[in-house]
Amino acid sequence: MKHALKPSQYAVLIAIMLTASVGDSLLSRGMGQIGAVDLHHLSLLWHALFNPFVDAGIILLIGFFACYTTALSWADLTFVMPATAFGYVVIALMGRFWLHEQMSRSRWAGILLIVCAVGFVAGGPSRTEHADLDLMDAGVGR
Repeated sequence: MKHALKPSQYAVLIAIMLTASVGDSLLSRGMGQIGAVDLHHLSLLWHALFNPFVDAGIILLIGFFACYTTALSWADLTFVMPATAFGYVVIALMGRFWLHEQMSRSRWAGILLIVCAVGFVAGGPSRTEHADLDLMDAGVGR
């Protein structure tokens, strides 16, 4: 199946990539400021609720979920998944350069492997029966 996307659908795919990566990075930075949370320090979760990085990360991840479910309503998972795979690369770059995390060569190799595997799966044929979806949208069979 050849995918012909509207500009709004491309925008949703880009939003998936950006909201996931930026949201995860903000959440990581905020929780890094809070410290380790365990059963003996559950009160730190209360402090996390008032951290602006944590709040912004949660809001962006809610936006990611909304965009992701929207994209899955009109495309196969194997078509939507590459947007999240490229999000992994953005997360790695943000972790390295914004959060100053150390990235070993094995981590970079793992990220490259994930991106290649998702690209391989996405390049396969579509299994979605679009004629059935058109009938469902028309209300046939209810």
